[in-house]
This record gives sequence, C-alpha cells and structure tokens, in this order.
Amino acid sequence: MVQQIVLPIKDSNILKNVQETLLNSFRAGRRNYTIFQLGKATLLRVSDVMQLKRSDVFTADGTIKQNTFIHDQKTGKANTLYLKPVHADLLDYYDWLQQQNLISEWLFPSIQHPERHITEKQFYKVMAKVGDLLGINYLGTHTMRKTGAYRVYMQSNYNIGLVMQLLNHSSEAMTLTYLGLDQASRETILDQINFG
Repeated sequence: MVQQIVLPIKDSNILKNVQETLLNSFRAGRRNYTIFQLGKATLLRVSDVMQLKRSDVFTADGTIKQNTFIHDQKTGKANTLYLKPVHADLLDYYDWLQQQNLISEWLFPSIQHPERHITEKQFYKVMAKVGDLLGINYLGTHTMRKTGAYRVYMQSNYNIGLVMQLLNHSSEAMTLTYLGLDQASRETILDQINFG
C-alpha cells in the first residue's frame, strides 16, 4: 500500500473549502466539522480527539470548560487543552447533539452506535471523501493537527518552541519535519529575513 503523504492545509481558501465540505456533505456534518475544528485548535492526534468524553469538554448544563486535561495515548504525556479558540464551534455542536437527541458519554459518538465513539477509520473515510470532492490528495486524519501546528507556527512568528509544546514533541527537528517545512518553505521564510 502506498503511504499517503498528509500535509498541513497552508492556503486559507482551501481550508475554508475543506471546512464547508465537512459541514455540508455528510449526515453528521456538524460532528465531522467539530472534530476537525477541535483537532486543529488543540493539535491533538486523532486517536486522542476520538477518546474525548462529553464531560471532558462540557459541564452537565452544557457550558464549555476553558481547559481539559488528558494524557496523550501515544506518548502517555499529560496535556492541557485550551478550548477557548473553538468555543463557538463547540456551542453549535452541543446544540446539534441536543437536536439529534444523541446521548453518549463520548464527545464524538457514532450515529448508528452512540455507545461507541466514531473510529479513526471512519474519520479517515470522511477526510478521504472530502479530498475526493475537492480534488485534494493530501488530506488524512492528521490534517487537522498538522494544519493547526502550521497556522500557530506562521502566526506566532515561527515560534517553534510553542508549536513543539503544543504537539507534545520532544525535539524541534521532529516538529519541523511534522510541519512539512521543506526547502521551499524555508527559502520563503529566509527571503523575508534581513541579513544586513
């Protein structure tokens, strides 16, 4: 099997198209869109996003917590998630869950089997379908994490330390590779540097 290359979405217009397609092309579009938005804003691995419980994010009356605390499945490292950047998306999602009468301990339940969460494989199929619909060949389950990391990197004036922390990585080299900072991106950044 050919290993698919998953890259961050660097273009804001493409990002918007992906978000709109997630939201409008599926029965559970609101759920799929919220998974993407939350993954992008928290920089979590998809496995950790799927493991989130409703109580990790919402209080009993539907208020959104400011932070939630988890342990990364892959590394076992503690991780604090800051939820404020996706506050509005989470409110819309909470309303959608109420409308659908989807009662589950999971934040992102399966529609057919609400006692289970959506699987990574199911979400991969969702992202693959979005890719097919838009003619983009680099989407996958890690798109949200990579896109979030890339956007933080670019908008924080290339603060690699911050991105590394958010990704829970242990080396800058790993983070730079993860960001897909190839030679062309490095040259674009270097073009903006005044070496005096």
